[in-house]
Amino acid sequence: MENQTASFDRRSFLKVSALAGGGMLIGIRWISERARAFDPAFLEGAAFNAYIKITPDGKITIQSPNPEIGQGVKTSMPMIVAEELDADWAHVVVEQAPLDTEAYTRQVAGGSGSIRASWKPLRTAGAAARMMLIAAAAEKWQVAPETCVTSASIVKHPATNRQATYGELASLAATQTPPADPPLKIPSEFRLLGKRIPNVDNQAIVTGENLFGQDLKREGMAVAVVARPPAFGLKLVSVDDSKTKSMPGVQQVVRFGNKVAVLANTTWEAKKGRDALQLQWAPEGELESTDQHDSALRALLDKAAETPRRKDGNTEPAFAQASKTVDAVYECPFLPHNAMEPLNFFADVRPDGVLMAGPTQTPESARTQIAKLLQIDPKKIRVEMTRQGGGFGRRLNTDYAVEAAEISHLAKKPVKVVWLREDDMGGGIYRPACKYRFRAALDAQGNLTAYHLRGSGINVGNPTRENNFPAGALPNLLIEGHNLESKVTTGPWRAPVHNFLGFAEQSFLDEVALAAGKDPVQFRLDLLDQAKRQPVGRQEYQADRLMGVIRLAAEKANWGQAPSGVFQGFSAYFSFSTYVAQVVEVVVINNKPKIQRVVCAVDCGILINRSGAENQVAGAIVDGLGHAMFSQLTIKDGAPEQTNFDRYRLIRMAEAPPVEVHFVESEEAPTGLGEPALPPFAAAFANAVYRATGKRLRNQPFVQPGEPGLLG
Repeated sequence: MENQTASFDRRSFLKVSALAGGGMLIGIRWISERARAFDPAFLEGAAFNAYIKITPDGKITIQSPNPEIGQGVKTSMPMIVAEELDADWAHVVVEQAPLDTEAYTRQVAGGSGSIRASWKPLRTAGAAARMMLIAAAAEKWQVAPETCVTSASIVKHPATNRQATYGELASLAATQTPPADPPLKIPSEFRLLGKRIPNVDNQAIVTGENLFGQDLKREGMAVAVVARPPAFGLKLVSVDDSKTKSMPGVQQVVRFGNKVAVLANTTWEAKKGRDALQLQWAPEGELESTDQHDSALRALLDKAAETPRRKDGNTEPAFAQASKTVDAVYECPFLPHNAMEPLNFFADVRPDGVLMAGPTQTPESARTQIAKLLQIDPKKIRVEMTRQGGGFGRRLNTDYAVEAAEISHLAKKPVKVVWLREDDMGGGIYRPACKYRFRAALDAQGNLTAYHLRGSGINVGNPTRENNFPAGALPNLLIEGHNLESKVTTGPWRAPVHNFLGFAEQSFLDEVALAAGKDPVQFRLDLLDQAKRQPVGRQEYQADRLMGVIRLAAEKANWGQAPSGVFQGFSAYFSFSTYVAQVVEVVVINNKPKIQRVVCAVDCGILINRSGAENQVAGAIVDGLGHAMFSQLTIKDGAPEQTNFDRYRLIRMAEAPPVEVHFVESEEAPTGLGEPALPPFAAAFANAVYRATGKRLRNQPFVQPGEPGLLG
């Protein structure tokens, strides 16, 4: 296989300069359509977006544009550059860049897309820098560039045994012309990618350095805790803050919109001041409840959609002629996100500009909303990103950052807004509650002849994913979706829609396979083979790759050959361009199933950091198990009934199962890993539980409050 080349215009993609004091600076347009000139401050060593810097001491610095929420991009992104650069990893560091839409296109942590979007630009930057360093060495030694080789941040000329470090060559390299199409390595040449590399922030985290938004402190900063409506659909009628204003540490009380902020010296003083507020609220219309939601969602399952999401063939004749039909309903509740770091954001609104800093998955959206609120040019707003103690989609919403800006503007001082756990769970943004009805038709040979899915969800838009497998694998398919509007705020939650649909869909396919008298693994493989031979309509998945992970998981788990007393469940799912198959093994102890092992096969293309990848997969599995088992948020009279962990059960460390992760060896471009392992897990577990107990789990959570649990 010949070396790959990158097709980037060197004049627009790369800009190269010498550093003040020696060294080399490479500017990357980073997928943006707009070029960017050098920032003089960065030439002196200050931070600036979109640049790789090589200093005379050999240190290579990359500014990472994407928010770090635990997905490991501050490690994996510089690894990609270091690979193509042939850099010594010990000399590579990464710095978090602030928001800059002129330099970057996608400064977002969401959709498992950070590596997918930056893969080629990062490689090209590293490869171009390597070629320029070789050119510098060749000029210095008066030899042909093609006679030089690189490794571990050193250029060598084997014929004469000469060598020079990247730091020694950096200044001269900065005078070289950037190559238009630097050759990229083929996967067999990778020396760093695919290895286990510790997270670059590990030491800072364990030694307590100030990395997170909660750590942030600025001179003159007040801490704000906000009183928000205690139920969805309430309006603030009156405020008595006389007692609050006299309390120790309280600086100011600010009313804005339907909220009241208490500003104080510390979070505790602000919280106590908020507790002392005398507030009166009045309902605006009927207050909602979970019982009402459930009734409305179930009613929609009996109603045909005006316009189907997808319609292949004609399902009704197939159902009428079926030898056997399978019908099942699956239900899931609202879920809060519960990131371990509570929501917070810092704002300093001044006449000459605005400084924002804190944990956000979408800094550009925050800036846009704040500019609209303050009616100022977005270019006057600087957004700095801290490391984040989890996101799970909650920090894709910018409400808490906008709050900070509005309070700072009204209070005329720098402010950090802090949400307590009760604030986020009690008045935050939730995963939509959804329900699904599945129907399947089987002929006399057990072949799937028709498939019908009708979904309903609260403020979800489209509760289905109409191109999911088995779409494209059978002639008659109907996908319908209903949206139920509500005052309850909903938003993306780790693997939006997929997070429950994957469970429901893969559990139902297990039911269908058993009804057909077929092995669940072979049943899927047969359908995928049909999707290859006789595809119907649109297929977003590649049948061969999905078959690959199915076979790998089955092989590694010895599917169908478990010892007596060990019960296996299977699922396979495609999301965010990644293919995942899982086998869960359970044993029954004291009449309860206990997970003995989870075997997971993943095709995410080229593996960047094996350690980080395994962590993402295992973390998604544990997250999927905990929320499927225990988690739900219910509404009564408009108010959430679970507002802290005393009434909202999380999975415990002792309940986390052993996880084996097997990656498909691939030369495909890398795809997402933060979310894809979560959707299929609950189905593999539930399918194993069915084999162990005969009980089919269709509704989450599997364990209701007060029950001891299923995990033994």
